[in-house]
Amino acid sequence: MSNKYLVIHMTDPTGGTMAQGEDQRLLEDWAQEGDAAGRLGEGAPVAGREEAKSVAVRGGKVLVTDGPFPEFKEWFAGYDIVTAESIDEAATFMAKHPTAVMGRVYILPVVKLPWDED
Repeated sequence: MSNKYLVIHMTDPTGGTMAQGEDQRLLEDWAQEGDAAGRLGEGAPVAGREEAKSVAVRGGKVLVTDGPFPEFKEWFAGYDIVTAESIDEAATFMAKHPTAVMGRVYILPVVKLPWDED
């Protein structure tokens, strides 16, 4: 049975560096492998923190602020939806992505809400 995983790409100051050509080649190889295996769903890079907003509702008021705060050392670089038999299989696939070298990826299983359970 295949499962869906949300993959969050993060920057990481402890990550390595990679020439742009190598980054692009690895990304293209990863995407070709994912397409061929039927693993890839939607995904995209995202804008930097200077364009981000934080939204919260407190006491019935909607609070929209610039954010997150500048003390973040890591930043969200993008996301993918990946299909795999297990989280370990998803991790093996994501280890081939340039973000795994230059940053970090978080893999989260997509689950149903309690009221959506059969």
